Amino acid sequence: MDDLVSEIADGVQILRIDRVSEQNALTSEMCEAAADALAFSEGSSRVRAVLITGVPGLFSVGLDPDDLAGFSDSGIFGESVLRLFKTLATVDVPIVAAVDGVVAGTGAALLFHCDHVVASEWASITLAQTEHGMPPEGGLSLIAPRQIGYQAAFALIVMGEAASAQDALRIGLVNRVVPPEDVETAGLEAARTLATKPPEAIRLARRMMRGDTREITARIDQEAGAFTDLLRSPAAFDALADYIRRP
Repeated sequence: MDDLVSEIADGVQILRIDRVSEQNALTSEMCEAAADALAFSEGSSRVRAVLITGVPGLFSVGLDPDDLAGFSDSGIFGESVLRLFKTLATVDVPIVAAVDGVVAGTGAALLFHCDHVVASEWASITLAQTEHGMPPEGGLSLIAPRQIGYQAAFALIVMGEAASAQDALRIGLVNRVVPPEDVETAGLEAARTLATKPPEAIRLARRMMRGDTREITARIDQEAGAFTDLLRSPAAFDALADYIRRP
């Protein structure tokens, strides 16, 4: 699809979020397409690493407001989004992210499922779900404290504080910070390096380091259930409605 471009070269599958007119907001269809691409990479001998990136100056602002409105109306968090996160959590192929500019909401949550993250000097990472009346998503309530420590995770997820690229490097969410013009090149370089290594060894090491993925997928479902519960709260419902209505 045009909003999510997939291509394979030199053992690397590149997934590019390219919906600039909507600030690279992720639709349910884009989440389905990304999950399909990741599932393909898992079973393909042509793919030894995945690179997820956006466009210069923009990674993703998160979920599309129209999709969020649909979730709110139905009272059920989107199955396509859940499928994407569960696929990210369970595939064995290594995943690299190259991010520039705005990285927010679901777009930022994706980073916690990546193995290596390259950020530009101008990247700004924000997870403000609670501010918008939503629970953490994508298993973040479990994996974020494990990866970056409880206090740093609380600051991002609950306090809604933005992390600069240097902040993200300091807490361990980002591996490398580079000038904006070098971010995709550096991400592709990391993915190609992974692609040159014995794939069975890479995937085994990744699987053992990540541990039992059933705990993560169960937490993804638990967070989705919490979304339904929160909609019963007038304050949370109003906060989400205000966010959806923002221009």
